[in-house]
Amino acid sequence: MGSWHLGQGRRSLEEEKAALLTGLQLGLTVIDTAEMYGDGLSEELIGDVLREWSPRRSRPFLVSKVLPMHASRKGVMSAFEGSADRLGVDCIDLYLLHWRGNTPLAETVAAFEALKAQGRIRHWGVSNFDIDDMQELWQVPGGRNCAVNQVLYNACSRGIEYDLLPWCLKHGVTVMAYCPLGHGELVAQTLLGEIGDRHGVSASVVALAWVLRSGRVLAIPESGSADHVRDNARALQLRLGAEELALIDAASPPPRFKLPLDVL
Repeated sequence: MGSWHLGQGRRSLEEEKAALLTGLQLGLTVIDTAEMYGDGLSEELIGDVLREWSPRRSRPFLVSKVLPMHASRKGVMSAFEGSADRLGVDCIDLYLLHWRGNTPLAETVAAFEALKAQGRIRHWGVSNFDIDDMQELWQVPGGRNCAVNQVLYNACSRGIEYDLLPWCLKHGVTVMAYCPLGHGELVAQTLLGEIGDRHGVSASVVALAWVLRSGRVLAIPESGSADHVRDNARALQLRLGAEELALIDAASPPPRFKLPLDVL
């Protein structure tokens, strides 16, 4: 579950808490956030949700991100403490560099590795890194400990399939897809709606099932609505057939050459 706009007044806090709790009850065990989202308001909302989620239940896998302006060794440590405090946890499961800035990768990686050695994070990774960024990261001391690359990926944005996705899979880096439903254009697609009708689900369920089709990409759709979260969860049970996948390929073809990395 994503949280880009949560905690910032789009819906009531109670509605958004109910949405996240509904997802946890349905077995959606990853929550993604960042210090940038609402200047920490999304992290605070998630912290409130975690306090309501019974301590006797397993805690969800938490992902947060540090801004590139805070990516120095000292800055990472300070930013981490702020995120951990807002989330109300001692350890964040996965900590990402939100995108590349001016700080040398070696310095950021050293900070991540120090947090990991202290038991403050379990894993670290990056976001919005293209293949050249990943290849550079791989040459940095400790860089091969990168666990995740979080990038924009959906049926209308398939550029990573040309080289970045295969590279990540080859090197054991999990790809986490943000905006897996696009900007609303996927939900409105007639084709996805028609495929959904065959299965008794919405177009958004089809769009999510498409992202998840290989079993090797994680999707983090955002929703502050419990009903939408229930709908999203249905994608876990939907298996698209070869004919349906071919129809989607025809409407939104896979890339035939290198494309610039889509970034939001």
